[in-house]
Amino acid sequence: MWTLRFHGGTLVVEGARTDQLPPGFIPDDRIGHPRGPAWRYAEVVLSARRAGIPFQDDARAWPVDEPLAALTGRVPRPYQAEALAAWRAAGRRGTVVLPTGAGKTFVAELCMADTGRATLVLAPTLDLVGQWHARLTASFGGPVGMLGGGHHELQRLTVSTYDSAWRHLPRYGDRFGLIVFDEVHHLPAPGYLEAAQAALAPFRLGLTATLEREDGREGVLDEVLGPVVYRKEITELSGDFLAEYRTERIEVRLGPAEQAAYDEARQTFTTFVASRAIRLGGPGGWQSFLREAARSKDGRAAFQAYQQYKRIAHGTGRKLDVLQTLLDREWGRRLIVFTHDNATAYKISRQWLLPCISHQTDVKERRAILDAFEAGELPALVTSRVLNEGVDLPAAEVAIVLSGTGTVREHVQRLGRILRPGKGSDGQEKQAVLYEIIAAGTSEEQTSARRRRHDAYRES
Repeated sequence: MWTLRFHGGTLVVEGARTDQLPPGFIPDDRIGHPRGPAWRYAEVVLSARRAGIPFQDDARAWPVDEPLAALTGRVPRPYQAEALAAWRAAGRRGTVVLPTGAGKTFVAELCMADTGRATLVLAPTLDLVGQWHARLTASFGGPVGMLGGGHHELQRLTVSTYDSAWRHLPRYGDRFGLIVFDEVHHLPAPGYLEAAQAALAPFRLGLTATLEREDGREGVLDEVLGPVVYRKEITELSGDFLAEYRTERIEVRLGPAEQAAYDEARQTFTTFVASRAIRLGGPGGWQSFLREAARSKDGRAAFQAYQQYKRIAHGTGRKLDVLQTLLDREWGRRLIVFTHDNATAYKISRQWLLPCISHQTDVKERRAILDAFEAGELPALVTSRVLNEGVDLPAAEVAIVLSGTGTVREHVQRLGRILRPGKGSDGQEKQAVLYEIIAAGTSEEQTSARRRRHDAYRES
């Protein structure tokens, strides 16, 4: 007979041999029994059942006979019902990929009610944790617990940040039968992955609009979470379930003085990179540059030159001229201006008297700005990168991207901010638009090409 026990993020199986257990279990000479990662719990139980081995489960601490019923009678959209069915068919393990605004949270609620187990929801930011707490309270009633942000309360439904889960799941990893990983593309980070491994939860759901990572590490999720079980793209849902949208790329030319300064700084950077035979496009290329740059005066000059030519391209006055034109054209619609850096965001904020949200913005001030934006009291705002994900802005209609990274994820996330369906400022069905302004003749052309490698971007 086996006896299963949870201990500090691991699973101990008394009475078993390691060759009877899944990979990862090794003998623990201190206790005389095999010990392995907690997330293998479901495999251990299934192994015992298949082999006809009786076992006593002292590891699981969540109740299994208390159904979880939603308070609302909301009917799922066809693709949401399909996502639930696909996840269920996969053993209630795996990731659902849906665009921003497509109702991933409701899919999670469907999965939670279908599973009927104590559930932990993990999200990357406190803002998202707060949104989940409010949503689950409204949908299921009763107390909803919270870990993180000064809170330490466990309930049958509990929400937490990834950071807090990393600290607490070795202690509480036996309390939940289902874990929901919101914005699951964050999970492959080493510390966060350890949190997922420290929980018993046999049922796991990942949610994201942008699964693929630049480092390719999304593949590690298959083992601890399960594969992608359902996926819909923006183009499949726009018009019916998301707002109709269009994208427009606008090119500007640097002024003569700007172009000369850009070319000089760019030449300094590329000369140094070539002299050290650094392949920036290859794995670890940027890290190699940073190591080399720190070792010499020429390297530090190259890094400063890199910053200078990026700053010129990101903040050229020609872009601000176009911004003025677009603000005039779209004024009256709820509008967000995105920049790559705080300095440009603050400059725009001062010049056009637009409220600005950066990572330095106080939480209460940020909430006040977003609430006023949603209410129509503030028709426009400017931000650096903090609104790329983790914020719900149904009223947003127009996005103006002045600068950003070359990642597909960032660009799709920014588009997602304006795709919530609903009425526009004119009372008609929302027609969303994303403007991308790039400096022609600079590295921004390649940056734009990289980040537009997604079928959501249709040239207008």
